[in-house]
Amino acid sequence: MPRFIYLAVLFAALAIFSIEKPTHLVTAGSPPPPGPQFTSDGKLMRPEGYRKWVFLSSGYGMSYSQGASSDQDHLMFTNVFVPPADYDYFLAHGTWPDKTMFVLEMYGSQSKGSINQHGHFQTEQIGLDVEVKDASRFPDKWAYFGFDADEKSSAATSPGKNDCWKCHDQNAAVEHTFVQFYPALLSIAKEKKTIKDGVKLH
Repeated sequence: MPRFIYLAVLFAALAIFSIEKPTHLVTAGSPPPPGPQFTSDGKLMRPEGYRKWVFLSSGYGMSYSQGASSDQDHLMFTNVFVPPADYDYFLAHGTWPDKTMFVLEMYGSQSKGSINQHGHFQTEQIGLDVEVKDASRFPDKWAYFGFDADEKSSAATSPGKNDCWKCHDQNAAVEHTFVQFYPALLSIAKEKKTIKDGVKLH
């Protein structure tokens, strides 16, 4: 076979292969699919790469109970992250789209260490809480998951309308999210008039 005919056949075969090759295959090093991912038995898989998401806010020693400990050596830091697409949706609408995820990571605190003489800094990770909005999966729309430092998957906290769910439902400024503690988003919610009636903001 003449060389130019052989090359033409080869290029044609390569073109057909590239057209028919599935585009949905995940290659090594590619980012995980967007949205919450679940195992076959309904457990939420630990979100990957969330520290590259939008950082909403950080809290220190926060508690919604009057009886919480005030021991400065045992107060936690909490950091909250949300996927960029969900954040952009909120900026446009003042609400959260279905499949929204909130990640709240918990760290211990310490005041004396290295050159620090005042204030507190974060130490070891204690746990990870995830809030998911998925109306097709959860009858109560929002569900809550807790991970320890190493868990790869977690079942939703049950029952569905547990104390955590009720607290968010009654006190969160927008839907089930404590936007009152996220200054950059609170102004958006006020502008879009999406803050729930009767919620205490101050």
